[in-house]
Amino acid sequence: MSASGAHTSGPIRVAVVGAAGYTGLELLECLAGHPQAKVVAVFGSGRGGETARTLSSEHPRLRGRLDLPIRTASVDAIAESGADAVFLATPHEVSASLAPPLTREGLRVLDLSGAFRLSDASAYPRHYGFAHGDASVLASAVYGMPELHRERLAGASLIALPGCYPTASILALWPLVNAGLVRAGSTPIVDAVSGVSGAGRAAKVSNLFCEVSLRAYGLPVHRHEPEIAEHAGTAVVFTPHVGPFDRGILATIHVELDAGVDAAAVDRAYEDAFAGQAFVRLLPKGEWPSVGAVVRTNFCDLAWLVDEASGRVRVFSAIDNLVKGASGQAVQAMNAAFGLDETLGLLPTPGSAQAVGGGA
Repeated sequence: MSASGAHTSGPIRVAVVGAAGYTGLELLECLAGHPQAKVVAVFGSGRGGETARTLSSEHPRLRGRLDLPIRTASVDAIAESGADAVFLATPHEVSASLAPPLTREGLRVLDLSGAFRLSDASAYPRHYGFAHGDASVLASAVYGMPELHRERLAGASLIALPGCYPTASILALWPLVNAGLVRAGSTPIVDAVSGVSGAGRAAKVSNLFCEVSLRAYGLPVHRHEPEIAEHAGTAVVFTPHVGPFDRGILATIHVELDAGVDAAAVDRAYEDAFAGQAFVRLLPKGEWPSVGAVVRTNFCDLAWLVDEASGRVRVFSAIDNLVKGASGQAVQAMNAAFGLDETLGLLPTPGSAQAVGGGA
């Protein structure tokens, strides 16, 4: 590894912990098509009590592509796999216990849980149900949103991947906050709807095909509210909803603008923030983000509507919760951390079956 974080010797050897879940599957799908990464080991969720399984039995889509046993997770087993990087698609408290010793073993850790997303250790018992044994590790974690923290990712040993709702919300809000366009003392309102896969793969009556319905949940304060506030740079009122569809998020954000801010200033804020960004698409005027346009991609689609008379802007943001909101963003962050093209594993490569129309 060079000082800049660039990988210099062969493919990146990768381990995935939590391979049986939805985010685990999406990670493996991305990594299986990554020209500069090789999956060397996969593990269970780390909760214990796991029985012998294979990837193909859990995810038949991977049969013949990644025929690996799902092993029991432990620090020693992960370190001995020979991996350069490990993705933790694990429960929050499991990630909190695994990540620090794995970084000490020299692995790059990319954590998809919420264990390291907040800088304030006192917030974890309330929002995540556990207390950090060593809160000092929070200071070393880099928030893994490449559009905002690309330079810091290059030297990071512990990367805290953003949540799905925060990804959609922060990418929508941050340009306005960064440009100083939000009225001082105001609180943006974020209303967002996610597909039911956001609740994970575990069986729950409310998520059954005949039971799922459009509804708000996670109130009065959802754990993603403080994450959005910290990383977007503004307090928010956040209300999540689950919808009767499998994947994707559509967020609508209401923002009060500072006095004198016009539509042209809002346009410039987004254009300046995301110029040259591979995975943020600013839609033409009159077109609005939709779940269908981003599903199974790593794109975030953004559009906005300014009402100069009232001094407000409505921002619309759409992502796939399992890709840009989780596993795709994790691979994008890995690429940035290792000095690779961020699109590897996430966009078709020239000459691939997908690129020439021969893939699914």
